[in-house]
Amino acid sequence: MQIEQARGELCERLRSRRSEIEQTALARVRSVSDPSEIASPEYRDGLRVAVSAALDYGIEALERSEDRPAPIPTALLSQARLAARNGVELDTVLRRYLAGHTLLDDFLVEEAERGEAIGPAALKRLLRAEGAAVDRLLAAVSEEYMRESRASHTSPEQRRTRQVERLLTGEPLDATELAYPFEGHHLGLLTSGQGNREAIKSLAQSLDARLLAVSREKSQLLWAWLGSRRALEPDEILAKLRTDLTSGLSVAIGEPGEGIAGWRLTHRQAAAAHAVALRSKEPVVRYADVALLASAMQDELLVTSLKRLYLEPLEAERDGGEGLRETLRAYIATDGNTSSTAAALGIDRRTVTRRIRMAEEVLGHSLTTRAADVEVALRLWDLEAPSPDPDGTK
Repeated sequence: MQIEQARGELCERLRSRRSEIEQTALARVRSVSDPSEIASPEYRDGLRVAVSAALDYGIEALERSEDRPAPIPTALLSQARLAARNGVELDTVLRRYLAGHTLLDDFLVEEAERGEAIGPAALKRLLRAEGAAVDRLLAAVSEEYMRESRASHTSPEQRRTRQVERLLTGEPLDATELAYPFEGHHLGLLTSGQGNREAIKSLAQSLDARLLAVSREKSQLLWAWLGSRRALEPDEILAKLRTDLTSGLSVAIGEPGEGIAGWRLTHRQAAAAHAVALRSKEPVVRYADVALLASAMQDELLVTSLKRLYLEPLEAERDGGEGLRETLRAYIATDGNTSSTAAALGIDRRTVTRRIRMAEEVLGHSLTTRAADVEVALRLWDLEAPSPDPDGTK
């Protein structure tokens, strides 16, 4: 068999297992260094995109002859810049790519051994070609990372941001320059939207709290902390924000923390809540109110499983499951009280009972034991539902 034909058949086999390879690659990448330790949702989301793009690049590199190298995906260069901005070490970035390269080679060898499409000599040639493609990729990613790293230290604000990022990763630094009481009480916030710095500064003044705030480069995202000698009350801050917040701003807040460990934790909580805030209609979101939902959104396996277990079965209904979803939301919100659910929906109790029984039959589970899972699944559905157009259509 001609080498070009064998090459094409192997690449088709790899593509047929693409989902399996990508999921395994994501696990390998996370084993090198846990991306959840990086507070930036943009970086974490970009990492998944980068894994997918790197896989496509590797397969395309196998298809091409040595004199026609595959172009470096722009998503990988963008992720290199995000890594530099978020304090991810270059060594970690490169080790992730090498782990992915080794994984793809393993799958390639496995597919080659399954049939007689290609001999050992031709396989070695393909592995060398793939290795050369990875070398080009590592060189391009390293160059982009270093360029961004040099650029990110050119202004006092950027140096301040970098110092905050390093403190978040646990580096022991002299933080005197930041003029913030790390030994006191803290509340972390993430805000996005035009005018967010002014809004948070006004909030800090009204609470007589010290403010530490850094902007994320090339975005309107602001990381902020309120520092105080006394424990800050989230409910008080929520009330002020909901009263005074300018339209168009989105704010997520963590839970109160104390000391440097509490400073880091409240920021991570705010970052997780911000991912929910960006997808919800609520301009202000507190971590304690969305903790399970925020955690679920970071777990691809859990999100996929909840959809298949509790959402897809409902969609088979004549109305696409809307009636059952509406009833389940109200039923769970009222702690399973049929009368309260009926009153909330404006229907009679028998209709509620009938719908709940139908939902349990469709899902194959009793709500008594699965209410928490169903609630998270429904909230995921609501976050992903398209917003209505001005004329009321979807």
